Amino acid sequence: MTFREKLIAAQRQRHSLVCVGLDTDSQRLPDHLRDSADGVLEFNRKIIEATQDLVCAYKPNLAFYEALGARGWDILRETTTLIPPDVVTIGDAKRGDIGSTAEQYAKALFGNLRFDAITINAYLGYDSVEPFIRDPEHGVFVLALTSNPGSRDFQRMKVVGKPLYEKVARSCVKWNAKGNIGLVVGATHPNDLKTIRTLAPAMPILIPGVGTQGGDLRASIRFGCDKHGELAVINSSRAILYASAGRDFAEAARREATKLRDQIRSYQSEFFTPRR
Repeated sequence: MTFREKLIAAQRQRHSLVCVGLDTDSQRLPDHLRDSADGVLEFNRKIIEATQDLVCAYKPNLAFYEALGARGWDILRETTTLIPPDVVTIGDAKRGDIGSTAEQYAKALFGNLRFDAITINAYLGYDSVEPFIRDPEHGVFVLALTSNPGSRDFQRMKVVGKPLYEKVARSCVKWNAKGNIGLVVGATHPNDLKTIRTLAPAMPILIPGVGTQGGDLRASIRFGCDKHGELAVINSSRAILYASAGRDFAEAARREATKLRDQIRSYQSEFFTPRR
């Protein structure tokens, strides 16, 4: 099964576009887990158990695990084994380097950690992307227009009269011979999301920023989905993970994930005709 096929299957099977970002901060664990050597892993376990029927993907951000040293790498690997095999795993690594180095990153993230997809930065050009897209079973989400305020510093700079993020999107469409490239576009840029979906009508789009960052969920569904109301991956991290700081954190996470899934489904029904 290709990466794209797996993503679509997960979205249809669970009737969900929700991706939970496992950006697990060891300093924000509930008190009863904070002093435990396996606190981060146990937190992730409970979050996954509570939400796995509600999501199409999980997206661990590698920085939170790398900061823990060697044990963090083990926790990350163990976390990926807890995720059901029919749910997509996205390693939020934002890697980007010359081809020979990119090959090693690909081996680490697809081979060792067994992610279905990862996030990458294409600033170094095609040869920095190519090692990640050789196998159609693995996918990449290329940073196009990110949700942070600093995205305006470079991503909107004009290149031959068009913003740089459009150049990135057009290049990714050209490189997408195996159908395993997606784009990252923040929910904080709804009008630009509409432009990018027009440029890349059949690509998956990973959309962060709908929770704590205050992105527009309704516009993200309207403009981020493909013509069938699919292929948008709506990520929420802190709003779900830290819905409660107490022992009921998993139950609270489930409530937030359910709320997000149901909001998305209502917007899908507003803008798209269901498949028959």
